[in-house]
Amino acid sequence: MKGTTYVGMDVHKKSIVVAMLRPEGVKPAEMEVPNDTSGVRRLIQALKREGEVLSCYEAGPCGFGLKRRLDAAGIGCVVIAPSLIPGRPGDRIKTDRRDSRKLAELFRAGLLTEVYPPTPEQEAVRDLTRCLGDAKQDLHRARQRLSKLLLRHDKTFADGHAWTGPHRRWVNDVSLELAGPVRITFDTYLLTIQQTEERVHFLEKEIGNIAQTEAYREAVGWLRCFRGIDTLSAMILLAEICDFDRFLAPRQLSAYLGLVPSEHSSSERIRRGAITRAGNSHARRILVEAAWHSRHKPGGGIGLRKRREGQPLWAIAIAQKAERRLNARFWKLTMAGKPSRKVVTALARELATFIWAMMRSGQLHKPSLAA
Repeated sequence: MKGTTYVGMDVHKKSIVVAMLRPEGVKPAEMEVPNDTSGVRRLIQALKREGEVLSCYEAGPCGFGLKRRLDAAGIGCVVIAPSLIPGRPGDRIKTDRRDSRKLAELFRAGLLTEVYPPTPEQEAVRDLTRCLGDAKQDLHRARQRLSKLLLRHDKTFADGHAWTGPHRRWVNDVSLELAGPVRITFDTYLLTIQQTEERVHFLEKEIGNIAQTEAYREAVGWLRCFRGIDTLSAMILLAEICDFDRFLAPRQLSAYLGLVPSEHSSSERIRRGAITRAGNSHARRILVEAAWHSRHKPGGGIGLRKRREGQPLWAIAIAQKAERRLNARFWKLTMAGKPSRKVVTALARELATFIWAMMRSGQLHKPSLAA
């Protein structure tokens, strides 16, 4: 029986460098094809002639398109996490051919870590939520430019927070006092802010519409029971994590989000440091922002009570348990003298475990709900 051929691919925008480790050979067979329709077709034909094939390439800007085409052709393909590829400190030479051979050898040895491949629909929703995040960053920068322009011309607002109703009225009044090139610069910055705000509102509305579809409505409703998580936050978590069932324990989810402490221990010495930050930064940011709400007294406000209306009792019970525990932990650690940022990071890790329990409980309750 013919064995398995392991294939490592170094994928770039214009080319794909391939190294094939055949069962009977020690030296890998190499080839290079252009990264276009005809080139991928040639690659598929070459791999089909090898019999049983397992291929891999690093996750990167080229996305999951190549994996989906290879899977559709019946060729097994996985996408590898680049940050978890073993390396040798003394290896100072890096080429595409060496990278493809290294991938094939490590893949055959079982030393590579696969990333979760989202479906095209999941990837589209994830791109939309990240687009909203980019738009909000653009809005923040545009507002900073305008406020610093006014500051350079001795125009400061001291009657409340920026970009509230009173501040906007003050900005409109200030515009009447400017003239010449300064007025042109001011109007340009203000127009950019208005256009970016419209873009943010449009994206928020579209994400809200997707949250009402059958694929997301139920899970979004569960997550909105947590304090500090509303529709947009729930959609970002669902889009970034995709499938909670792939985490067998809550600590695995915390590690995926980069919320577990780093560690450098040897022999009897144990040394732990800050969180790894090695996981999904978008979902981690949402959890940290939600954890800040734990400083408030349990019970919630009118908005939280409305979000919980119509939701199953088991989901509300998990959210209430999380609310009480996180509030108690916040004040216990704060009174012990821990820095607020460190406390909130620890609470974000605990919130991730409650979210894992919520989503796993939802999967368990689905059969009974259907019955």
